[in-house]
Amino acid sequence: MESLSLLIIYTLLVVSIPAGTLIVSWVLGQRHQSKAMDDPYESGIVVTDSARLRFPARFYLVAMFFVIFDLEVIFIFAWAIAFRELGWAGYIAVFIFVMVLAVVLLYEWRTGALDFGPQGKKIIKAFKKLKSA
Repeated sequence: MESLSLLIIYTLLVVSIPAGTLIVSWVLGQRHQSKAMDDPYESGIVVTDSARLRFPARFYLVAMFFVIFDLEVIFIFAWAIAFRELGWAGYIAVFIFVMVLAVVLLYEWRTGALDFGPQGKKIIKAFKKLKSA
């Protein structure tokens, strides 16, 4: 019975803190309306262009980089902690995992995803164009 009362108190706290924050912000907040305030995601800033953007394919290649260089650290770190308990089966599993990541990295390298910046001639050409404008 005691644990149920603690759960009820915890639930009341979890609900009352965000509700209290919303009530205080409504009481203390400003009360003005403008055309820009009715636009979603703009928060009073006048809309200048469409929010519909097309992402280039390079964006998805960078997302694959995130998986290769950041997310696998979590898995390899967990494997390293439990290295002795996992034995050879764990070693083979992490080896296969690293090989799959190496294949993805090789794919990105071959598709040119590692070429992030423009070549030097393009930079000079763009600089001259900006300077003359």
